[in-house]
Amino acid sequence: MAELTIRDDREKGRLEAFDDGDYAGVVVYFALDAEPHALVAVHTVVEATHEGKGVAGALVREFYRIAAAEGVPVVPLCPYVAKWAERHPEEAPLPPEEVTRAAKRQLKASPELW
Repeated sequence: MAELTIRDDREKGRLEAFDDGDYAGVVVYFALDAEPHALVAVHTVVEATHEGKGVAGALVREFYRIAAAEGVPVVPLCPYVAKWAERHPEEAPLPPEEVTRAAKRQLKASPELW
């Protein structure tokens, strides 16, 4: 991996990674409307040419960093993000159960979020 750059496009719900300018992957997410707010990861994709280079892990680590800076939890509905969180509990605190339930309700009511 040359130089990984990660850009957050909150309006589109995309945290995108670029490897030396080349699109490498994305975490698709949405911001929870209900109080307390949260960032909800719903899908992670890494381009085939960038697999095995740590792109997904870098994206998820940055996603948790952004949430922490905003003082909100992450709800890992994406299977990859959930597995990453299990392996890195010191960086990925569990969200409150009521926040997870609210995230699932919002996603079910608005499937276009993913």
